Amino acid sequence: MEVEIYQVDAFTSELFKGNPAGVCITKEPLSEPLMLSIASEMALSETAFLTLSDMRLRWFTPEVEVKLCGHGTLSVVNVMKEQGLVQVGDTIAFQTLSGELIAKVGESSTEPDFPAPELDFTLPVNEDLLSNLGLSRDDVVAYCGFASKVLIQVKCEQVVHDIKPNFSGLKSIEGRGVAVTASSEQSSLDFVSRYFAPWVGIDEDPVTGSAHCGLTQFWAQATSRTQFSAYQASARGGYLSTELTPNGRVKLVGDCRTILRGTMIVA
Repeated sequence: MEVEIYQVDAFTSELFKGNPAGVCITKEPLSEPLMLSIASEMALSETAFLTLSDMRLRWFTPEVEVKLCGHGTLSVVNVMKEQGLVQVGDTIAFQTLSGELIAKVGESSTEPDFPAPELDFTLPVNEDLLSNLGLSRDDVVAYCGFASKVLIQVKCEQVVHDIKPNFSGLKSIEGRGVAVTASSEQSSLDFVSRYFAPWVGIDEDPVTGSAHCGLTQFWAQATSRTQFSAYQASARGGYLSTELTPNGRVKLVGDCRTILRGTMIVA
């Protein structure tokens, strides 16, 4: 058995920047063990699988299935556009573990619409988490939970850039993912962030769409604004435009570049 496989750099217009995702589009669904094996072989933060018969979209890290993946969604739409399955201006409805997701196809960018998570500001500060991130209490401005993850606002952009996590230490404590963010000092940006998820096999994710759903909700509450320009300050880096809509959804807008097309022999 052979399947077509793609690798797409999402949230960037430059090659070898942004967040790479694997993409596999088939008429009928693959088995879950096969999807996990393909994702493990691709060794990317996420590989997205779309079944055209029911428009079911699933995302796998090399170790687990996840309920939501922004850069994987953008990457799937980019491949669909290249294959002629959709046209500029089309709106696509995907069936996912997070419910129906809508994506609008642009000329060079994709505009998916995701649920905005609730923020839990009653979440106790995990001192071990701060310690293994290399943060002190004095660095922290705000601390909350969202969608089984943690969001930490720190006092300045430089603190975000300077983080050097102890990943083995992080994996020794309970967790799912942690986003660290600060207001940007650059006039063209509103906030910056980094995202760490060693608990699911991703030490640092280059650009994280799902985390920006929580980040957009957070900064909307902090600033009373609804539209933001964001940068995820990983080694690869990536830019996003985000918007919190009146119906409680988050729009993430970003560019993509397909860098690899091939055939994987799986049986």
